Amino acid sequence: MEQETPRLRIAGIEPESFVDGPGIRMTVFTQGCHHNCPGCQNPQTHDFNGGHFIEIDEILAMIDENPLLDGVTFSGGDPMDQAAALVPLAREIKDRGLSLVIFTGYTFEYLQQHWEETPAFLDLLAYADILIDGPFVMAKRSLDIKFRGSSNQRIIDVQQSLVEGHAVLHQIQLDEMKEHPERTCG
Repeated sequence: MEQETPRLRIAGIEPESFVDGPGIRMTVFTQGCHHNCPGCQNPQTHDFNGGHFIEIDEILAMIDENPLLDGVTFSGGDPMDQAAALVPLAREIKDRGLSLVIFTGYTFEYLQQHWEETPAFLDLLAYADILIDGPFVMAKRSLDIKFRGSSNQRIIDVQQSLVEGHAVLHQIQLDEMKEHPERTCG
């Protein structure tokens, strides 16, 4: 009996992005978000019944067709709202030697507090290199920070955070903070 291939509900795919993480990335925009942040760049991704379904194998074929990719980014919507469905895709991305960035409106601390009741949060983070966490806050909007829309959002080194048991800022954000000390989280 053939194993059923997991499907994702997505809003769309950007085959090559330079703004959704380091290097050349394919960005998968998941469909569905509970946060509904005022001023969100992708409000069309909030409706859990919007978008369309896609087979994971279709996404993997797109990834395999582009040898220039440094990695894949899960954005949205909120990928954590489909964490269980994204785990097999994340595993395949890492098996291909690519990096994985995940954007979420949840904080690392929130995800950590809910691992027991939603183990897929931890299962998905186990494959991630970078987590951009926190809701978009219009009052903290900034066009001068890397990969984030508002200054409250953090660039987290996921693997180091899992080892240490708390959020650890990624070197990208630490370097940015050294260059521009006026740009701090919060």
